[in-house]
Amino acid sequence: MPKDKLDLETAFTALTGTPPFPWQQALYERFIADRSDNVPESCNLPTGLGKTSVLAIWLIALATHPEKMPRRLVYVVNRRTVVDQTTTEAEKLKGNAKIAGVPEPAISTLRGQFADNREWSADPSRPAIICGTVDMIGSRLLFSGYGVGFKGKPLHAGFLGQDVLLVHDEAHLEPAFQDLIKAIEAEQKRCNEFGQFRVMELTATSREGANVFKLTPEEAEVPDNPPADGPEPLRTVWKRLKSRKALKFWPEKRDSLAKRIGEIARDKWKNSKRAILIFVRTIADVKAVYDTLTDKKQGVNTDQVQVLTGVQRGLERDRMANPKLTTGCPIFARFLSRPKPDAPDSEQWKTIPKEGTVYLVCTSAGEVGVNISADHMVCDLATLDSMAQRLGRVNRRGEGEAVIDVVYESDPNPKPASPEFEAARWETKKILDGLPTSTWDPEVGRKEASPLTLRRLPVTDDQRRAAFAPPPTILPTTDILFDAWALTTIREPLPGRPPVEPYLHGLPTDWQPPETYVAWRQEVWELRLLDREDRKELAKFAAELLENFPLKPHELLRDTSARVLERLKNLKASPETPVWLVSDGGDVEIATLGEIAAGKKEDLYFKTVLLPPEAGGLSPQGMLDPASTSAADVSEEWFEDKDRMIRLRARVWDDAEPPPGMRRCRPPIDTRPDADESEESPAKRFWHWYERPDKAGEGKATAHRKYELRAHLDDARAVTDAMVARLNLSEPLRSAIVVAAMYHDLGKNRAVWQRSIGNVNVSVPLAKSGGRMEFRELNGYRHELGSIVDVGECEQFKRLDADMQQLVLHLIAAHHGRARPHFPADEAFDLEPRGRDVETLASEIPRRFARLQRKYGRWGLAYLESLVRAADISASQKAEKGGEL
Repeated sequence: MPKDKLDLETAFTALTGTPPFPWQQALYERFIADRSDNVPESCNLPTGLGKTSVLAIWLIALATHPEKMPRRLVYVVNRRTVVDQTTTEAEKLKGNAKIAGVPEPAISTLRGQFADNREWSADPSRPAIICGTVDMIGSRLLFSGYGVGFKGKPLHAGFLGQDVLLVHDEAHLEPAFQDLIKAIEAEQKRCNEFGQFRVMELTATSREGANVFKLTPEEAEVPDNPPADGPEPLRTVWKRLKSRKALKFWPEKRDSLAKRIGEIARDKWKNSKRAILIFVRTIADVKAVYDTLTDKKQGVNTDQVQVLTGVQRGLERDRMANPKLTTGCPIFARFLSRPKPDAPDSEQWKTIPKEGTVYLVCTSAGEVGVNISADHMVCDLATLDSMAQRLGRVNRRGEGEAVIDVVYESDPNPKPASPEFEAARWETKKILDGLPTSTWDPEVGRKEASPLTLRRLPVTDDQRRAAFAPPPTILPTTDILFDAWALTTIREPLPGRPPVEPYLHGLPTDWQPPETYVAWRQEVWELRLLDREDRKELAKFAAELLENFPLKPHELLRDTSARVLERLKNLKASPETPVWLVSDGGDVEIATLGEIAAGKKEDLYFKTVLLPPEAGGLSPQGMLDPASTSAADVSEEWFEDKDRMIRLRARVWDDAEPPPGMRRCRPPIDTRPDADESEESPAKRFWHWYERPDKAGEGKATAHRKYELRAHLDDARAVTDAMVARLNLSEPLRSAIVVAAMYHDLGKNRAVWQRSIGNVNVSVPLAKSGGRMEFRELNGYRHELGSIVDVGECEQFKRLDADMQQLVLHLIAAHHGRARPHFPADEAFDLEPRGRDVETLASEIPRRFARLQRKYGRWGLAYLESLVRAADISASQKAEKGGEL
């Protein structure tokens, strides 16, 4: 459909299956308005009114007014489960895009068991929706990237930080991240970076009473008796705003509070055949509630109770929360909306929801964004922001009558961990005590807690702030910090370059203490003998291995550092069990379990404890459990597709055949280097690590077919020509990017490089060989450096002005992650310099990087680098597809 014929109602209905609410129409009109603030800084919208429809509204606005909207929408949430649900919504939009007459967006998810499909980064001219957590998106924006190799960090920073609308859902829960992305937005404006970076927060619970985008007056002014013949979208809004929720407070002694919550939930509802949601603030209380619910004499069966916390390993949690998998949890499925019978097969469930009464016991992991709706709820008293989220998970659609019981401590806390946090909870009770008496539930003390009633409470800004969880100490960012984080070639610790974690979440608090990740990897055990020779060398080697085979979110669980240390102390494994302690920058410290257990919790702050599977410690539910003697290395449980058919990486021993479709990602590992001197041959010795090219890694020099260098450079030029045209880049920048792409791999035309890929006929240089690459043959030679040696003699390069020549030299030098700011000394050489002074060329690289970063900005320069990277990858795929671009 031509964009001038496209209207919101038609396109929105085609995309989502429902007509737009009035606020959705108003937001679209704001997006396309001729005003500098066409993207509002904040949208304050009640839970249950379709905040994720922002994706559809953006896509339609991009189709009708591309000059008004950034090309990529980055949707950030602070819970992994919500990322999956948002991705499902995005995939639905993609499936309906053609009939709606809008561009089909690329969809990528930066978390979980399924790989980032790289659609969003393969063609930066294509509209894209990228979903991820605060950790995944935030770290990438700061050139760090959990689980991303140093080569990929600038690409992620550039494409997430330019030509982007970043939507931060439930922003009030992550004030540090909200401040960070606003600081990045301001810094880009200060540096006059050419690509848009717009930030919009979504929240149902604002910390401030600022002027924000809200419901339209006709939605907010709900009549007491809504007319039955009004517009359906408006009637739906009114129905959800008026959804019946009757709340009552129950006092209880502090020591028995969790047990009382379990008793109320059990005794009131166990024969109701309803879905009951329970919220408590601590893991210890979750256990107490679970034990009460499943009491052998008075309780229900254990198969009627499911626990949802933030301390489960990603793999187990992903499986549990996804009813489209056979491993989905039948109890969790009861709290979700089933797909329509005529929905595509990709949306249909393979998990049958559990019948009868079911209980979902949650910590705050179930509060935010998860699209669950319970029939009734029992919980403890939390802060106002948390209570608002909990209330939004009950009777979301206004189709029932929810009973909510809140149990609070009747006796004072003699030693509160945080007086500020405790004070906020009691301020919350004062506010909720002001709710009017329920008109439909006759029980004495029941109060009306519908979304509309909550919104109409006469609460001042000061009262709201006092009732919210106190914000963490938020660390300010500076231009010096941004500069330091952008030096991605330097992988070692760098003075003045702190870990990014505290900048994403703020400094730890008493109620949100520091956390530590835990994962299990076989290499920790298999390489333990190398520890005896040189711990420092093993640590360096381990960091290199994790660069080749990064830890992925599905491998990790997280918990407070104090609780992790306590449970590690109680593991049944030997104190001599090897452990790798990994910093968030990727550095590795070699230790033993005994040494870790004897240390302090501060030693574990913001780090990853990497255990061998032989250490055990993982419960069947995916939680750290010292009583368990088992644990599995799930690093290879990483797939390209959601049917889990296409594995992206694997490791095999000795002479086993390479996995089909995979190529070696590093030289073989000799795990028994002393075996030649022994009379006995080890059962396993050489370990081969593989990945699927251009999916798990950075793109390799090998392919299934031979691919001549000249053809690759021609293809890269063709890809780039088309890409910069779609991006509407102006001259001379446009020509510079094309020239960089067409000459980026000239340095592969060296005998040493051709020998490394097995090409014996060096007179016909290849870009890809169809065979294995022998890394040792290169002796550290980098073809990017060779390319900038050669490009000076190329005609197209000579035609550019001096400024654009400098840009081309940098883009070529940086297209595999070096030159930010330098090439390491052992890579700064060329055995065939062809009369050029390579030492001088190498010494100019850091100064050039600094000049260009000042000119284009940190994210702007990374974006330009990434255009050449994207063209290189796209052209390389021709070798895999048999000649098709």
